[in-house]
Amino acid sequence: MRISAAVLVVAAMVPAAVRADEAPLPGGLYEVTSRLELPHVERWAIDKKTRVCFAPAARGAIPLPVLSENNPFRHCAATALTFENGRLEYDIACPGRADARAHAAYAITPGRFTGRIAMVLGAKNMTMTEVQDAVRMGDCEATAQR
Repeated sequence: MRISAAVLVVAAMVPAAVRADEAPLPGGLYEVTSRLELPHVERWAIDKKTRVCFAPAARGAIPLPVLSENNPFRHCAATALTFENGRLEYDIACPGRADARAHAAYAITPGRFTGRIAMVLGAKNMTMTEVQDAVRMGDCEATAQR
């Protein structure tokens, strides 16, 4: 009995990983500055500002999407989601053996997130990274009425 009580006390002291769908990123309108970086041509990358309304992601959906144009991840799923100590990480898996894949890593703070999505395009051996920096602007409905 004493051993099981000690195990419970120790287990309570260790921070557990929280599922990513429980991550403290409030839904709402975010202004996201994104940039697509290609190896050896980083200085030509151009920042792009986009306003995106985020809602809690459905199970398997990509929580924070890739914003680059012509990306192959629109119909893919998020796997291996973890949220721990303000870090959200997940893999993006597409169906098919030679399809694109990615790994996303974000730092989330109240009203803000920054992250990098390392992408490998399927069957092309081409890699690129999308960098995102976002600030919450407010609720989606309230800002839409302005």
